[in-house]
Amino acid sequence: MTDISTIGQFGLIQRLTKDIKTNHETTQMGIGDDCAIIKSSKDHQILVTTDLMLEGVHFDLTYTPLQHLGYKSVINAISDVLAMNAIPKQILVSVGLSAIYTVEMTEELFAGIKLACKFYNLDLIGGDTTSSMTGLTISVTAIGEAVPEEIVKRSTAKPTDLICVTGNLGAAYMGLRLLAREKNVFEGMNEDKDFVPAFEGKEYIIERQLKPEARIDVIRLLKNKGILPTSMIDVTDGLASDLMQIAHHSNVGIRIYEDRIPIDYQTALMAEEMNMNVVTCALNGGDDHELLFTVPLSLSDQIQSLPDIHLIGHITEASLGNYLVTRDQNEIELKAQGWQGFSNLEQKQPSKSSKSNK
Repeated sequence: MTDISTIGQFGLIQRLTKDIKTNHETTQMGIGDDCAIIKSSKDHQILVTTDLMLEGVHFDLTYTPLQHLGYKSVINAISDVLAMNAIPKQILVSVGLSAIYTVEMTEELFAGIKLACKFYNLDLIGGDTTSSMTGLTISVTAIGEAVPEEIVKRSTAKPTDLICVTGNLGAAYMGLRLLAREKNVFEGMNEDKDFVPAFEGKEYIIERQLKPEARIDVIRLLKNKGILPTSMIDVTDGLASDLMQIAHHSNVGIRIYEDRIPIDYQTALMAEEMNMNVVTCALNGGDDHELLFTVPLSLSDQIQSLPDIHLIGHITEASLGNYLVTRDQNEIELKAQGWQGFSNLEQKQPSKSSKSNK
């Protein structure tokens, strides 16, 4: 293994970026100077967001491969660009490395970052590296582009709008619980080298936690169908928490229905095995990276005909509050019990961090 100090900061940057090429004409200058230069015009707007991940807070390297972690760090950032109905184009990556990280380990992390860039057609245009006294830190800045009139905010939902969500919910959280459980078993066996974690048949929920995907396919589908959401947010802090963000910023109320919340079979089985309420997991788990959005009532038939999009409720007047309607027609007030940044530190449970623009 090569100690990073033997090649230095700039040697490491050169080694990590030697095969990176830019693809977009908007990238006037990429890696190589203090700033990246991005061309724009009056017909388009640039969107920028930053996501920070800290070892021991957002991830546990006991069960998180470095390549998966690099990939996920990009997904975390570009999901916010997609949530505003924009297409991500560029990212900047900054890392803080403690003394245990070798050049090869850092290359493995960046292999995941580069894979995400290739899959989502992103240009890696810069960033920073520094030493760290507290483990690994990853910061990804994502830059996106959109036509001004197509940008979607969380503050523009209206009463009678339909509430939609993509994919399924709770899988990433149950994957996290499974990984944490098997880690505890491993440690309880004094880290027996012959230990085999009980992952068989649960691959889907593990992948949803370790290697999520951003729903750029849904953004493209909506654009192709001429559907412009009235509001949108990505589900990373939990369905209930993110719904309440829309309710707060749009000054509206929420009604969602328990029997309409999409839950995968593996998620339900894992919740039953752990004696947990699967709907509670779907509401509060977080890290799903699905899109939560609203559309006008007039689009009901059209939106329900689209694949992997689920109508789960509707927007009401703010005075009616935010509620989940259960299968037996009882109403339960929604509470933001998902990931809430610093308040979750005491739980020592890695997940998605809340950000200032959340």
